[in-house]
Amino acid sequence: MKAKKEAPLEKQIEKLASFGLTNKEIAEALGYDENTLKRNFEIFLTKGKANLKQRLKRKQIQIALGGNVSMLIWLGKQYLEQKDKMEESGDYNLNVTRTILEDKLKEKESVISQQSTVGNRQNERC
Repeated sequence: MKAKKEAPLEKQIEKLASFGLTNKEIAEALGYDENTLKRNFEIFLTKGKANLKQRLKRKQIQIALGGNVSMLIWLGKQYLEQKDKMEESGDYNLNVTRTILEDKLKEKESVISQQSTVGNRQNERC
């Protein structure tokens, strides 16, 4: 049976970062100073954390598409710029339009009323 090869240090660091360990935890596990770890292996720390974010995002989308309403709402806010509160400007436009229509109706009623009054006066003279 072959002996299991140990992964290169860089791959170990990337993998530990992809599991969500902090830089301090990784440094302690490997026997490094945290600043030395950041300085010498920053690329692998960054790659590992990016892998973690990708996996989490995929899982969130999978859960949302599986019917989790809370996750759907959260993803909508994050990626589609959806908001909890609706804009109230639509009601204002509706009220203005309604007021204009009410004014026109009153004008027509006034014209009809005046025409009726004139018609009644002419009938009285006859």
